[in-house]
Amino acid sequence: MKKYTLIALMFLLAFGTTYAQRTDEKYDREKLESARVAFITTRLDLKPEQAQKFWPIYNIFNDSREKSLREMSQLGRIKDLQLSEAEAKSRLTRKFEIQRKMIVDEEKFVKDLSTVITYNQIIQLNGLSREFARHIYQRRRDDDKK
Repeated sequence: MKKYTLIALMFLLAFGTTYAQRTDEKYDREKLESARVAFITTRLDLKPEQAQKFWPIYNIFNDSREKSLREMSQLGRIKDLQLSEAEAKSRLTRKFEIQRKMIVDEEKFVKDLSTVITYNQIIQLNGLSREFARHIYQRRRDDDKK
């Protein structure tokens, strides 16, 4: 009987840990977003008044960019191995439309942002998202080693 009780206790403990990790997921996203904001704000050396104007512009652009990238990703997925030539051509045409829209959006973003920060800061911004992702990846990898 002790054996079954021990197994049940281990099962409940494992389930509880998994459940707790899932409920903390939103909190982790909030922490990650806060860390991203702090990272970019610090690296660009934004003054408080600049940051107040910068983040709304950046967030709108970033949301639009992510939506476009998701759509392009969907276009690249082949659900059937037999894709008609017309469907393939349609997908490629749509992909190019999205890419053109992304260029127009980025030009507008740079124009809007140039009223808040310098062009040098805008150039620095281009690499900061990737640098932040690498930084987070490295920290997770280091934490996993511990």
